[in-house]
Amino acid sequence: MLIAVSGILATKKYLIIQQRILLDRPGVEYGIGPSQPQTVGAGTNDLPSPLGCNELSPDAEPYLGELLKRVQNLEQYLVSSAIHGRSETGQNLLARQSGLQEPQVILNKTRTLRSSHWLGAADEVRPTSCPTRNVPLKICKFAPIVACYAETTGNSVGEASFQSAETKALINRIGVLLQKCKDTSRRIKVGRPHDHFSSPELSLTNLSREVADKMVAAYFQSFESTHRILHMPSFMKEYWVFWDHPDSVATDVRFKILLVIAIGSSLHENTDTGLRDMIYQWVHAAQTWLSGPLKKDRLEISGLQVYCLTIIARQVFCIGGDLVWMSMGSLVHRAMQMGLHRDPKHIPAMPVLRAELRRRLWATILEMVVQSSLDAAMPPRISFDEFDTEPPSNVDDNEFNESTTVLHPHPRGTFTETSLQLILLDSLPTRLRILQLLNGLHSELSYETVLALSSEISDANRTCSNFVKDNELYGVTAFSRNLLDYLVRRFLIPLHSSFAIKARKNPLFHYSLKVCLDTAMAIISPEPDDGFSRLMAIGGGMFREGIRYAITAISMELLAEVDAQLSERTLHRNHQYRDFLKQAVRDMITLSIERIRQGETNVKSHMFLSMVLVLAEAKEMGFAYEQKIAQAAVDSLEFCHGLLRDQLGTANLPTPTNTGLTPASLDGAQEVFGFDFDIDFFLSDTGFS
Repeated sequence: MLIAVSGILATKKYLIIQQRILLDRPGVEYGIGPSQPQTVGAGTNDLPSPLGCNELSPDAEPYLGELLKRVQNLEQYLVSSAIHGRSETGQNLLARQSGLQEPQVILNKTRTLRSSHWLGAADEVRPTSCPTRNVPLKICKFAPIVACYAETTGNSVGEASFQSAETKALINRIGVLLQKCKDTSRRIKVGRPHDHFSSPELSLTNLSREVADKMVAAYFQSFESTHRILHMPSFMKEYWVFWDHPDSVATDVRFKILLVIAIGSSLHENTDTGLRDMIYQWVHAAQTWLSGPLKKDRLEISGLQVYCLTIIARQVFCIGGDLVWMSMGSLVHRAMQMGLHRDPKHIPAMPVLRAELRRRLWATILEMVVQSSLDAAMPPRISFDEFDTEPPSNVDDNEFNESTTVLHPHPRGTFTETSLQLILLDSLPTRLRILQLLNGLHSELSYETVLALSSEISDANRTCSNFVKDNELYGVTAFSRNLLDYLVRRFLIPLHSSFAIKARKNPLFHYSLKVCLDTAMAIISPEPDDGFSRLMAIGGGMFREGIRYAITAISMELLAEVDAQLSERTLHRNHQYRDFLKQAVRDMITLSIERIRQGETNVKSHMFLSMVLVLAEAKEMGFAYEQKIAQAAVDSLEFCHGLLRDQLGTANLPTPTNTGLTPASLDGAQEVFGFDFDIDFFLSDTGFS
């Protein structure tokens, strides 16, 4: 290193002396080192060059110019070399590490995907073109799966290994099965209620009061613990009137009641088909009502409550759950138009009950904003400079009502029905900062910043866990603990993903890899709770996005670990970690099966995970894996098609030919998996790239 630097300095000194002789211009002092040359002349020709000398004369320029260029290149090489990095302090080295320097944007169907969306490809990248799409395919740890997929769609990426007769036959079978799955999924979707709801009065036909009461109770014990939308005593008064005098209840109140029952029903295992169909109608009807001409009841607190409940229901029941970010823009605008971004103390003559509802709703809206922004990989469209609303008071619902004039909040250490929302609100600034860095147009996320933000999230999780543990006797449910943990923890994967992928080559980032894997495992292995397990089996929106993060992170680590042990010849000595990862993949396959049984029409997760598992096992055994991957895809699709057929049941549903839908060709990845699946789902040029 010292020899190289000395050589550069000597060469520079020689060039400067030679130039001085050639130019023979007095009045210029030449220095060696970081100081700038001191010029006496006042003209522009006397300005120093980047190397500390004046412009070369015409005679000297051809020779000295080339030497100067070579020296400059050598300087830049030494500055950027790994040897130079070893002389830096750890803090300086961390500061130079950054991700998201040139964020890639992919247009997936009608949406753009950026850095925080899903988890993209891998460390060893070889881009190839896809003839039917203007997006790059990423060839990496998933290269054989990409190649198999490309052969199926007729967009070969040049992999001759998939050209054998046996494999070709399997590839053709994959195409046929994909089309069958797609046609069956279309028939299922056509038979579901949509926006043409058939019951304008929106009644609770065939639902007993006893069942409805249980579902309302389930809602307040689950989602309302973190997303404070309602004041329970006030809601229950409206609920009782609804049952006793249904015709006297206003439309907004009716929607609140129906949506609460719908969301609560998601936690019950035995929800019959009739109720599920009614729920689809309720959600579509509520969304239509909210989108209608603005009237006074839409711009009231009750209207905002309906909006928030609709957003939750859409995600729980997969009704446009992946488009929630757009709806949140309208919700934020309505709330700000009504002044919820200003604390009630600035508004004169505000009743206590109304003031607390406004604070609770604003905190809930902020939470929904950051969650939808993470899922859509879009800016949160809100900042702390735009509101001054204070956190809700730490009180139970039964401690205040319409006649309350003075509120006496409990200390933050005292558990109340608002405590979990306050805990979520504490970590909101950190999560908002993460989103601004991940989804900003010109963001560069330094590793120091990643570690700092990660530490804040971890501290928030630890504080939450300790608080819940200290207040176990107050009846905090396992569902609430899981949901609270999920809403905060899942921000860690996109935060660390761009560095975790580098961990195999640079141990400096091993912590990021550990955080991503720990978070993925926490997502697929929550605290045992039947209600939360069912939510993860049926939920869309933010509930499905977390699973997507986990699928890619764990699958990639499994294949990377197999490759690493193969290269190190330690495959047969240390298998415990690989077995652990393979079991996690099997658990995710089981979850994907359950999601299809619960109404999912998308076979992407099951097929992809099956191919990943077979690829890993084939590499472990030293077998050729191309045919095995294709066979795994065939087996997966045959099994999933059977599950889709079971969804159809014996109902007399229309066929694709009499619905105006025509079978799509297999040309192009997006069209093959038109039911929300294309290869970019796992291999998008974002995140782990």
